[in-house]
Amino acid sequence: MSLDDYILSHIDPEGEYLHALWRDTQLKLSYGQMASGHLQGRLLKMLVEMIRPRRVIELGTFSGYSALSMAEGLPEGAELHTIEVYDENEDFLRRWIDGSPWADRIHLHIGDALDIIPTLGDRWDLAFVDADKREYVKYYEMLLPRMNPGGFILADNTLWYGRITEEARASDLQTRGLQEFNDLVANDPRVEKVILPLRDGLSIIRKR
Repeated sequence: MSLDDYILSHIDPEGEYLHALWRDTQLKLSYGQMASGHLQGRLLKMLVEMIRPRRVIELGTFSGYSALSMAEGLPEGAELHTIEVYDENEDFLRRWIDGSPWADRIHLHIGDALDIIPTLGDRWDLAFVDADKREYVKYYEMLLPRMNPGGFILADNTLWYGRITEEARASDLQTRGLQEFNDLVANDPRVEKVILPLRDGLSIIRKR
């Protein structure tokens, strides 16, 4: 048994609905491995249950796996707004979100997150960032003033499969964007921060 298989066999199951979504993601969407999956999904649910946010914003819905995982852990009356830039995913997303037990907690927005964030009001308790890596700095600077004191920003892919420590080519804008983001957060006195080596990195950032 591999270490990954061992971990998955010793944590909470993902549930039938999320497992079915994972399988459908692999069958019908390009780059299906981008979906959060079992381990990260259970971590997101647990973090939501620990933080108990009233308002959550997600940048980068993809197949909806992470949004549904977080919505599962939300307290009664809380809401999650998730933003996906690719409109070709909309039919897939709406079918899986609307058919889920947590549909009443989720608001799906299609478009550019930088355009949509200012329209959704301020005062977020939790943000999950998993969108265009080239724009992580812009997302961060837009979100942080809108976070409640003590609010959390979770940023995915911040170790970028180990490439984050390498000197990026000028044309590698995604790696360069993540490096700039990590350096900014590391030196930002407004926040506490830690990077977990989960998958290809998950930063947990808490606004002071």
